[in-house]
Amino acid sequence: MKPYRYHDWYRLVGIPVEVRKDFEMVRTGVVDDAMEDSSALWLAADAGGGRALFSAAEGYEVWIRPRELGGRLCYKMAAAQLPASRR
Repeated sequence: MKPYRYHDWYRLVGIPVEVRKDFEMVRTGVVDDAMEDSSALWLAADAGGGRALFSAAEGYEVWIRPRELGGRLCYKMAAAQLPASRR
């Protein structure tokens, strides 16, 4: 499936994402934490780099790619199936 831009960053904790700026991919990784107003998020440290902060005000965008799960009970993740708000 093609990736698509996702605006509710606070719902992406624990989800693999692509961070883009000016139509270029900056980094991929798993969201470690995010502001409740979706103004910024942190990607967890991995082999590609340390923990990093990305801000919407600086022009960063977050893209997700729905993936089919393996096994007998597989499905494609929809936005409504992402983790609930942490309020």
